[in-house]
Amino acid sequence: MGRLHTAVTADQDWFAKRLLSWFDQHGRKNLPWHLDRTPYRVWVSEVMLQQTQVSTVVPYFERFMARFPTVHELAAASDDEVMKHWAGLGYYARARNLHACAKQVSQEHEGIFPDTVEALQALPGIGRSTAGAIVAQALGKRAVILDGNVKRVLARYRMIAGWTGTAAVQKELWRLAEELTPASRTADYTQAIMDLGSMVCRRSNPACGDCPVRSGCHARQAGLTGQYPGKKPRKSLPEREIHLLLCYPLHEPHRILLEKRPPSGIWGGLWSLPQCEPVHVPSDIITAEYGHKVVSIKETGGILHRFTHFQLRIRPLWVQLQPHETGVRDSSLQWCDRSRVGDYGMPKPVRQLVKHFFDSLE
Repeated sequence: MGRLHTAVTADQDWFAKRLLSWFDQHGRKNLPWHLDRTPYRVWVSEVMLQQTQVSTVVPYFERFMARFPTVHELAAASDDEVMKHWAGLGYYARARNLHACAKQVSQEHEGIFPDTVEALQALPGIGRSTAGAIVAQALGKRAVILDGNVKRVLARYRMIAGWTGTAAVQKELWRLAEELTPASRTADYTQAIMDLGSMVCRRSNPACGDCPVRSGCHARQAGLTGQYPGKKPRKSLPEREIHLLLCYPLHEPHRILLEKRPPSGIWGGLWSLPQCEPVHVPSDIITAEYGHKVVSIKETGGILHRFTHFQLRIRPLWVQLQPHETGVRDSSLQWCDRSRVGDYGMPKPVRQLVKHFFDSLE
């Protein structure tokens, strides 16, 4: 048992030393959330970075921080304002959880984030890895992380077979992450191993020659880096189809009707276009649901939008309405002037459709 512990400690020391030496020379140290590592800023960045590339997150993070510089200001904001600043990042449950968590931290913790992984995990939307990143990077205490990049590095380093989404593989990866994380310089170490996965140990075409721990990597030694980590079992995605109705008043094409999505489900809490299933008659739906009489309907080119579990085929319709029936029945519906489109949080494909419609007027 003593020899095993000594071997583990030696591997940990070697791995961390090599990785930190590489990080000192090549790691990323000037990303926006590095410049002022408060728990709030680290938390927001970690949530945004879930399943999203750094290059995509940077401008969103900067705009988000400019609008919500503190957790109190995020907590006090309206749902619409939060979703507006998240629109385009996708996985909108993250934004809803972010807002709920901010309210809880502001109201129940006086704006101060808990300082342990366990207490952080009790907050909405904060998982084990995100909690570890907050503790390690903002508070400078030893904590373990396991995001997608880290999973790939560790799966290759020890040749841990199987898809990382399974409970058994995740358990083994957490054990290895715990084993290799050093007691000191944890903020740098956690950033270093994420950087290594992003910059060197890439999903395809890994730059093994640039890897500081290549001599200890089992997958590289076996010439099997392409087989680790195991791929997610493939299955064909089901496809759904909807009509999105771009409704505008006769003689007033600079105004369109927007409908707020329910809090849960796809695009939850965002502003979208009224919709109907292909089996329904759009004019009947518009009259029955929205109280407007249809003048004309024009079908335009569609969009195929991919979600995690299905694909959505969007068939947009340009719908001209009677000018004297332009009132709306409830707060989930609003007429939006062309000049105010930017004020609404919309999912990316909807914003594209709206832009295409208004551009066609020119």
